Amino acid sequence: MILPRPSIDPELAAGLAQMPLVAELTPDILQQLRQYKVPAETYLEGRAIERREASIMAADGTALAATILRPADAAADAPCIYWIHGGGMVLGDRFANLDIPLDWLAAFGAVVVTVDYRLAPEVSGTTLVEDCYRGLEWVAGHAEELGIDSSRIVVAGISAGGGLAAGTVLLARDRSGPAVAAQVLICPMLDHRNMTVSSRQYSGEPGLWTRESNAFGWRAVLGGDGAEVPACVSPAIATDLSRLPTTYIDAGSAEVFRDEVIEYASRICAAGGQAELHIWAGGVHGFDGLFPEARVSLAARRARTDWLARVLA
Repeated sequence: MILPRPSIDPELAAGLAQMPLVAELTPDILQQLRQYKVPAETYLEGRAIERREASIMAADGTALAATILRPADAAADAPCIYWIHGGGMVLGDRFANLDIPLDWLAAFGAVVVTVDYRLAPEVSGTTLVEDCYRGLEWVAGHAEELGIDSSRIVVAGISAGGGLAAGTVLLARDRSGPAVAAQVLICPMLDHRNMTVSSRQYSGEPGLWTRESNAFGWRAVLGGDGAEVPACVSPAIATDLSRLPTTYIDAGSAEVFRDEVIEYASRICAAGGQAELHIWAGGVHGFDGLFPEARVSLAARRARTDWLARVLA
């Protein structure tokens, strides 16, 4: 039975009508989707940005590609946006949705660092989040060389990248690792249990990211062997959300992750932390990445930027 659903914003609905949607991600569809990547140049064209490539060693010695983007006129102690891309843990690369952090590069003179973490199912378990954590350690360890203020490192990500950002910040806290000034979690993938009302609402029909596709992504990461799931992989199961940096977290009302986002923000506040929560009426999963010119998308991006302006000040 299909549960009642919040209506989709009309501008977003018009855009969705032009897109091929699937009810469930499969191995064959995954391989097809992996063929399509947006090059960095698409986002960088017309911007006065200095680009540098680097290689970061993962815990097992694997080299992870990283890109550092600086405003041409960057200050010596610029804030840093450490960006973690989305893709359901199984798709994407470090340039995905790069326009979002580049807005903050332009607004705040921030240095953007983005890293290619390895994807499931080729790797699984904690490998993805450990790759992201090594990237954060590298940024903090090279702060002077990168021209960033190590007290103003913001960890940000979208979808799977939002969940990995949350897990990376949990690791930084638990390991007394790099200081994180703030985390920005955009429609984050937080809960492997996939059992919320919003998860069940977006099941059984084609969509941008359905409950079935979500289950595919989590199976790819966890393997289905029944082993205990670490909180850094599925942050929603963390028993302690205290001592986290100030948090911005958002989602659409018409998407799978709505309810796990609401609960995560509420639990941060219950633990004595600060969490600014936005649920955008009519928003589908990743709406402002897909349809950045829609009015609700412009409002969502403006709200995040206004929040970051307060935090970075």
